[in-house]
Amino acid sequence: MKKKTLALLLSLTLAAGMIGGCGSKTETTTEENVQTAQTETVAETETEAVSDQDAADHVAALIDAIYVQERTDETDAQCAEARAAWDALTDAQKELVEGENADPDYFGKDTGDASKDDPLNEDEIGENEILVVSFGTSFNDSRTEDIGGVEKAIAEAYPDWSVRRAFTAQIIINHVQARDDEKIDNVDQALDRAVANGVKNLVIQPTHLMHGAEYDELMESVEKYRDQFTSVAVAEPLLGEVGEDATVINDDKEAVAKAITAEAVAEAGYDSLDAAAEDGTAFVFMGHGTAHTAKVSYSQMASVMKNLNYANVFIGTVEGEPEETACEAVIEAVKEAGYTKVVLRPLMVVAGDHANNDMAGDDDDSWKSMFEADGAFESVTCQIAGLGRIDTIEQLYVSHTQDAIDSLGSVDTVAAATTAGDLEDGTYSAVFDTDSSMFHVNEACAGRGTLTVKDGKMTIHVSLVSQSIVNLYPGTAEDAQKSGAKLLEPTKDTVTYSDGTSEEVYGFDIPVEALDQEFDLAIIGTKGVWYDHKVSVSDPVAE
Repeated sequence: MKKKTLALLLSLTLAAGMIGGCGSKTETTTEENVQTAQTETVAETETEAVSDQDAADHVAALIDAIYVQERTDETDAQCAEARAAWDALTDAQKELVEGENADPDYFGKDTGDASKDDPLNEDEIGENEILVVSFGTSFNDSRTEDIGGVEKAIAEAYPDWSVRRAFTAQIIINHVQARDDEKIDNVDQALDRAVANGVKNLVIQPTHLMHGAEYDELMESVEKYRDQFTSVAVAEPLLGEVGEDATVINDDKEAVAKAITAEAVAEAGYDSLDAAAEDGTAFVFMGHGTAHTAKVSYSQMASVMKNLNYANVFIGTVEGEPEETACEAVIEAVKEAGYTKVVLRPLMVVAGDHANNDMAGDDDDSWKSMFEADGAFESVTCQIAGLGRIDTIEQLYVSHTQDAIDSLGSVDTVAAATTAGDLEDGTYSAVFDTDSSMFHVNEACAGRGTLTVKDGKMTIHVSLVSQSIVNLYPGTAEDAQKSGAKLLEPTKDTVTYSDGTSEEVYGFDIPVEALDQEFDLAIIGTKGVWYDHKVSVSDPVAE
C-alpha cells in the first residue's frame, strides 16, 4: 500500500513538472492532487503507528495483569492470553511494549532452556514428602542450576522421600508459565497437592538465606495446613538461626563464608585468598538486603569474614540494609583497604535478576557500573553464579533437612504415638518445637527437653537460651494478662556448650496435654510485653 501511494505521488509530481511550463489551469489542479496525496500518505503512516502502539499497549496491559502476587481462577487463562498476544506482534511492535512492569524482555529475553528444568509438581507422592520452598527465579539456567541443584542434592540424599517444589513469588510463577508454559506450584498449591496425595509426614526445606520476611510468610502458610498431616517439620534456612547482634555467629554462617569464598577465589584463578590479596583483589558478595530484623545476618556474615581473617572479602546488599552494606559504603571500604581490583559475586541462592541486572548490568546504577564510575579500580569483574550450585552449600541444605527429619523421630513411631494415646509413667527425652527463631530450646540441648509422665499427666522441662524470658503462660497472651492467671515461673538451669563453656539460663516446666499437637504458649520478657506462640512436643524417647 505504501509503495503504491509513493508511486502515485511521484507520478503526480512528475506530471506537475511537465505541465508547469505551459502555464495552463491544469497546474493548480495538479498541485492540489499532490497535496492531497501527501496528506493521505501522512495520515496512513500515523494510522499504522497508532495501530502498532495499540497492539503493544494491549500486550503490556496483559503482562501487567499477571505481574501480581496473588493467584486467581483466571491466572492460567491470563498467562496463555498474554503469550498469544505477544506472539502475534511483529518485531517492531514488540520493541514498543512498555507498561508499569512490562517491557520487551518479559517474553523476549533469553535466559536459557526451560525444558531442562523440572518443576517437581508430580502427584503420587506417597506418605513422606520433602517440599523444597524457594523464592524462585524466571532465569531458566539459574533455576535449573541453583534451585535445581539443591533439590537434586536433597533427592539423592533421601531416596525414600518424594521431593517436590514450591515458589513463594507468584509473580515469578506467572512469568515462567506465560513465557515457557512451565507450571510451578505456589506454597498453597503444593500443600494442597500433598494433602490430596495422602502425605502423612511433611518436611519443608526453605532455600531462603535467613529467617526473614519470606520465611515468616512461609510459616504462616504452613500453619494453615499443619493439622492435615501426621507430622510437620520446617528445616532451617541456609544461614540458620539469626542471633541477637552482629557478634552472634553460628556454624552455618561460618560454613557458608568458607564455601562461597573458596568458590569465588578458584573461579577468579587464584590459588588462595592470600594470593588474591597480594594481587590487590577484593571479593564483594552482594546480598539482597532487608528491613526485617533478620538483616543482622549480613552484619554477622561480615563478622565471620573478619574472624576468619578474610580481610579482602566484603559484604554488601542491593537494598542497602544494614546501612554499611550499601554499594557506596562498600566502595569506600574497599578503597580504604587499598584494593585496586574487584570481583563481584551474588550472596544469593539464585543468580537471577539481581545478579544479572543489579550487580552485573550495564545501567548506571548497577554495582559494576558504580564501581567502575568511581575510577579507583583497575578492573571490576562479575561472577554470575548462585550459591545453590556450590556442592558445599547443597550439602548444608541436606544437613538441615536431616535435622528436620530427625526432629520427627522414626516416621513409623510418630504415626503410632499420635494414635496410641498415653505413655507409661517415666521420663523421656522429647523434641520441643516452637514457631519462632527467637524463642526456642537452648542449642546445648539439641532442641529437646525432659518429658515427665506421671498419673496420666505430662510436663516437659526446657532450658531456654538466656534469662530474657521471665514468664510463660499455657494459653494466649490475652488470657495471660487476665486477673488470676497462673504464670509459669522460671528455674535457673546451667547448660554446657560443645566448647566446654557453661552458662546459667532460665528453664520452665510446661504442662503438655497431648503429643504431636500444637498448643498455645504465651511468653513475656524483660520488657514486659506478652507474645503469642505455638509449640508442640514430639518424639518421646525413654531415658
